[in-house]
Parts: sequence; structure tokens; C-alpha cells
Amino acid sequence: MNWLLILQFAYYLLILLVILRVLYDTRSSTKALAYILFIVFVPIVGMVFYFSFGINYRKRKLYTKKIVVDEPLRLQILNKMNTHSDEISNSGLIPEKYKTLTEYIRRAGNSPLTANNKVKLLINGEEKFPELIAALEKAKSHIHLEYYIYENDITGNQIADILIKKAKEGLEVRFLYDDFGSHGLGKSFIKKMNEAGIQTAPFYKIRWYALANRINYRNHRKIVIIDGVIGFVGGINMSDKYRNDVTLPNNLFWRDTHLMLNGQASSYLQYVFMCDWNFCSKSKLIYKETYFPQISTSNAIENEVVQIATSGPDSSQPVIFYSLLEAISNAKKSIYITSPYFIPGESLMDILIIAIQSGLDVKILIPGISDSKMVNAAASAYYTELLHHGAKIYEYKKGFVHAKTMIIDNDLAIIGSANMDFRSFDLNFEVNVMVFSTTIANQLTVAFENDLKVAEQIDKDIWLNRPKYIHLWEKMVRLLSPFL
Repeated sequence: MNWLLILQFAYYLLILLVILRVLYDTRSSTKALAYILFIVFVPIVGMVFYFSFGINYRKRKLYTKKIVVDEPLRLQILNKMNTHSDEISNSGLIPEKYKTLTEYIRRAGNSPLTANNKVKLLINGEEKFPELIAALEKAKSHIHLEYYIYENDITGNQIADILIKKAKEGLEVRFLYDDFGSHGLGKSFIKKMNEAGIQTAPFYKIRWYALANRINYRNHRKIVIIDGVIGFVGGINMSDKYRNDVTLPNNLFWRDTHLMLNGQASSYLQYVFMCDWNFCSKSKLIYKETYFPQISTSNAIENEVVQIATSGPDSSQPVIFYSLLEAISNAKKSIYITSPYFIPGESLMDILIIAIQSGLDVKILIPGISDSKMVNAAASAYYTELLHHGAKIYEYKKGFVHAKTMIIDNDLAIIGSANMDFRSFDLNFEVNVMVFSTTIANQLTVAFENDLKVAEQIDKDIWLNRPKYIHLWEKMVRLLSPFL
């Protein structure tokens, strides 16, 4: 009996200690409460889940080396890039209402404003890949690629063949891939690239002894930099399913958005790639003029103002999350959002509700076909609240919408890799591009309006009057939002 009492006491003490660890280590009160409830009601499983997925390993040890390694490179590169940031901020090229947004990204995200950019909006893979192939073929100095998903299929091999050819011509070619997202590549594919002279590195290689935690922190970025001048960034991975001009069995129409940058903004993408590369690869990249060619006003192609926001487990603040909050708070007329996974959390919900109640035109495009029932149920609980306050929500019916975009007042376009969910805001390495341009915002608005033509607006009355058990289920799943 004494042993049973001792074991029972030890068991309760263990639960208490784990709960204290959650409270101490988890910044978000919503997430902390979710972990505590899980630990209390499903104790053993809950604790295993927390120590695998929830504990803040990233600030304790995993990315300490990355931060230390990044610092000298950051100072060397950003001191050069920041030279013109103040001039751009005071030039009148961006609306006054966005000054706090740009200054926040600059200070918290170490990302300066850039001008002298040509920006091209790319709709779907069938627009991205021809542009990418043409740019790769013209490369003269180096090619750097970083992808969450890179598949060994028609598209992946088509790009790989060009990279191999360029490497044999003497160009520096580096390929960084997420070890979880690109798990299907296979050793033979990587070996073929290495034998051709391409340097490759998996981002945070998954090993059996740290499987759960390493799966939890993912490099979700999709970046290509060519000769330090041309950059590609957005939501489109390297895979056949991201293009609609390749016939695949049971393939959905894939709606996605990407950007091609030509100009100073590519320098910051280069910096992001170099930091990620130096963390993962045994061969370190150092600052070279060829990686950051001078792009002056005299040889500028266009004068679009661009600022790039990045965040991840190595950043002190959730820069992308905060930048979206600030962008929405600056809206005066309209907010148009496209997101495949819409689990915004309380802060974003509050600011969207304020915008709606203030009379702004708030429209949200979400998938009509979801690839996750749990995520869809959690997202639906947020739709209920937004619809109640007057938001206009549309379900895309043509296929699967994977684009991650936002348009503010027709003068700010945001395109990137970050979904509107907890994972993108807190766990993944992400990159978003802020384009302060009526031209690009208008183009993205046209694309958004075209998407609405093949979407169906959710009827507020029908949605709110669904059976109570459905609403209850969605509210229960919403409690798991921090884990999804």
C-alpha cells in the first residue's frame, strides 16, 4: 500500500512539474492551456506529445549555433544593405501609413527596405516554371536553391538537369532541401547532383533519436537566387502537382502564387539562403561581392519598393505574424486574404473583427477542398466567428487553393510561404514579401477576383444555423489549433 501511495504521489508530482515547465516555457497562453489540458486528461500521451512537439528546444539549444554563425554574416551584409533603407523610407515611394510596418520589419527582422526592383507576379506553376527555367539558363555566376518540397518527378528532374549543366559549365550551384518535406528525393538523386559538382545539404537532417522534434521544425521556404540579382519566392514548391500543364492521375487543379524579383530585394533572399546554408552545410559561405552585386539607380530596371519578412525558430520575435497584424491595422478600405490553412489565433481574429466592424471590405478565400479534416474543422470554428461579425468568406471550388497572399487597400501586396496558422507563425522557417506597389496590388487583386468567380460565398445564415453538434465538434477541434 505504501508503494502505491508513493507511486501515486510521484505521478502527481510529475504532472505538476511538467505543467510548471509548460507555463515557464510556452509564450502563448492559448497554447499553454491546450498543452496543460492534454497533459491532465491524457497524462502519459500528453507528456510524451509535449516533450516531442511542444517544448521550446529551439531557444534552448537547437538553433543557438545558427544564431551565432549568422551574426558576423548579418553585420557584414546588412550594414551594406541598410545604407539606402532610410533614403527609401523618406523618398515618398511608400505611403506614410506603412512607415511603422517597414520600420518594425527592419528593426525586428533585420530586413531593410529595397528599391530598384522589377517584380513579376506568377500565377500557378505553369507561369513560374518557364520563367525559372529561362532565368536558370541565363545564369552566369551562381545558383542557390532552397525548397521545402522538391520531388524526383518530371519537374524536379527538368530543373536538376539544368543545374547539372550549369555546374559542369563552372557555375557555383547549391541546393538546400528540407529533409522532411523532400524525403522522397532518394540518395541516387542527391548522388547524381553531387557527382556533377552541385553542393547539396538537407536542412536539419531527421535522425531517429530526435525524429518528432526535427519533424516539428521545418524549413518551409521556397527560394531561388540567381547571380545575386534574380530571385524567386512564394508558395510554389518543386513538384509536378504544383503545375496544371502536366497530366497526373487524380490531380486537382492547383492554384498558387509566386514572385520573380529582379533587383536589390534579391540581396536579402541571398542573405537568408546563406544563413540557412551555413547552419546545415559543412562548407560555409562567406561574403563575396559576386553574391551581392551593386544595383544602382542608374541601371535599375524599375523602382518597385520591396521588403522581405522572415521568421522561424531562430528569430527572437514572430516577425511575419507581427507584420501581418501591423499591415491589417493600417488598412483603410479593404483586406483580401487567401490562405489554404486559416487558423489565425486570437490576435489576428480580434484585429480582423475590428476591421470588419469599422466598415472595411474584408474578404477571405479558403479551399473548398481541404487535405486535412482536422485542420478544416478547426478553421471552420474561426469562420463562424468572422461570419457572425460580417466577413465575406469564399470557398474555392475549381481545385485546391494553396496561395498565401494578402492585399491591403490596393497599395500593399503580400506574397510568401507562410500560411495563416500557428505552425507558420511559430514553428516553421518562413519568408513573406511585402511589395509596396499599386501595380502589383492591382494585378494580385485581379487574380483574387478571378478566383472568386470559381468560388462560392459561404451563406452566413445557413452556416450559423448548422446543427449544434457540428459547431460543438468544431469548437472542440479548435482547442487543438496550436498543434495543427
